[in-house]
Amino acid sequence: MRSISIEDMIRVLDMEVVYEGKSLSIDIETSDINRPGLQFAGFFDYFASERIQVIGKVEMTYLESMDPDIRKERLIRFFGSGIPCVLISRNMEVPPYFLEAAKQFGCPIIRSRKVTTSIIHRMINYLDSALAPKITRHGVLVDVYGEGVLLIGESGIGKSETALELIKRGHRLVADDAVEIKKVAENRLIGDSPELIRHFMEIRGIGIIDIKAMYGVGAVIRNKAIDLVVELEFWDSNKEYDRLGLIEEYTEILGAKLPKVVIPVRPGRNLAIIIEVAVRNLRLKRMGYNAAQELDNRLTSLVQSNTNNDDSY
Repeated sequence: MRSISIEDMIRVLDMEVVYEGKSLSIDIETSDINRPGLQFAGFFDYFASERIQVIGKVEMTYLESMDPDIRKERLIRFFGSGIPCVLISRNMEVPPYFLEAAKQFGCPIIRSRKVTTSIIHRMINYLDSALAPKITRHGVLVDVYGEGVLLIGESGIGKSETALELIKRGHRLVADDAVEIKKVAENRLIGDSPELIRHFMEIRGIGIIDIKAMYGVGAVIRNKAIDLVVELEFWDSNKEYDRLGLIEEYTEILGAKLPKVVIPVRPGRNLAIIIEVAVRNLRLKRMGYNAAQELDNRLTSLVQSNTNNDDSY
């Protein structure tokens, strides 16, 4: 299970530390957020104490209106449940009784200038990305016509050279050699490049080149959703390759199912153009048009028509 420290979250989301507590290195393991209005009202059944607790204007106003003795008892129970931290929105002042209860249990208190709904939205987006399952795959990721294409295959088969030709044709590089892939939704993968090698590409015989410096900022992109996997393999004369496209192939990465195309490599084939066609064909299929199926329907219709004519004699 992936986790992220409160300290990292504070730095990225530009929050203020009101009380550091025992440690800001406490790990957050869920992107879910809790607003503890029900807990302040005394309902602690099913309390999600492992979540970050967000207090907005409504919760703070309710605390102010409570009887001091009841409020103290509720806050002791609230902080004593082992919550990771409390976030105060709208840059509100932290009342002395609230700070006192937090210090009793060493619970960090952080604060944001943003309104409650805005900071919750930002936190969930950030945590969803930071806590997403992640792997690194050998390959090249390029943005072709707005679609993320992951090129995979044996080392030396020509993935980088194909990507370079695509960049020359106006498409964009995301990552070369190592692609960091995160699962941000049920069937959505985002590919990125390790910071150390971002925008660099290795071309055998030349060495390392900087795509951003050579082709301009428009030739690179920070990250991209992966929509299609293209596997390059050396041409095998003994293997039967699909020539019609009626068979849909898929591959799974982190449990997400992605369409896959296998392209045999041999001298004289322009792989960049073939990949462009594969992307255009993918978009047509999404819109409900399948060229292979259309041809199959025409052939079936022609055969049926000839059969009916033969029967009429």
